[in-house]
Amino acid sequence: MTHRVVFLDRESLPVRFTAPQCAVQYTEYAQTQPDTLLQRLATATIAITNKVPLSGAVLAQLPQIKLIALAATGYNCIDTAFCKEHAIAVVNIRDYATHTVPEHVFSLILALRRNLLAYQTAIRDGQWQRATQFCFFDGEIHDLHGSVLGLIGFGSIGRAVASIASAFGMRVIFFDPTHPADDRSRSLADVLTTADIISLHCPLTQATLNLISEPQLRLMKRNALIINTARGGLVDETALAKALTQGWIGGAGFDVLTTEPPRAGHALLDLQLPNLLITPHIAWASVEAMEGLADQLTRNIDAWASGTPRNVVVL
Repeated sequence: MTHRVVFLDRESLPVRFTAPQCAVQYTEYAQTQPDTLLQRLATATIAITNKVPLSGAVLAQLPQIKLIALAATGYNCIDTAFCKEHAIAVVNIRDYATHTVPEHVFSLILALRRNLLAYQTAIRDGQWQRATQFCFFDGEIHDLHGSVLGLIGFGSIGRAVASIASAFGMRVIFFDPTHPADDRSRSLADVLTTADIISLHCPLTQATLNLISEPQLRLMKRNALIINTARGGLVDETALAKALTQGWIGGAGFDVLTTEPPRAGHALLDLQLPNLLITPHIAWASVEAMEGLADQLTRNIDAWASGTPRNVVVL
């Protein structure tokens, strides 16, 4: 059987993409708004989406849809319960970001641990140029060697982060909310109180929504960092803003926020702090990783069409 394939938000994947072999018709849109969604999927049998939500209410009006292929790992934008009940398959992308995300994690860690933002600002303000010594001290610098990295989530990316941490001479501990029975997993409280740096690598679910809020932030060391390259919503951003401004923790590096793109008045974006570093959801986006994702997306669709589905979320 050949399929009519529609890519709803092609702009979210700015690299080459090869249309699936099973596609008798392939259409792509740079982005899709809710008021055009039904029209664009009216004849499609396969929908590709990265972040365009597909709710049960929408899918109920599209009975010809047989497959939703995610151009991402996370699937919280899909009503998977509806899909399961109505025999709509859902497949996602896996294990494509095991180099790019860990590298970004350590970019954030090193920038904060070595106080690079503050020192760059000092140079721009001419403070080093006016110094009486050959170097200029404007904030503490800490080594990674000998420090403790606490991971929240220990899947493929968490393990890759742990491997890099070991090369730096760090000690790694973890709490895995997805697999709490793992006998190596510590309690969340233990990880938060022990670690010098916390890095999140777990999915966003009802169980992990605001997993880190005011009580958890108050458990952390006063000079500890928190890094989030996983999902917005894992950390209560209002509580984090309070923790940073009141000095409960040492700093934060975030690549994801609860609302993306963020709008004016966001609790974190309004802060102008040298110990807060925010990047615009790009930890996953090295050229190499995106090209691997695009290839995997095509393979996922053709594998399902040929009766040998892979990376199945719902079947």
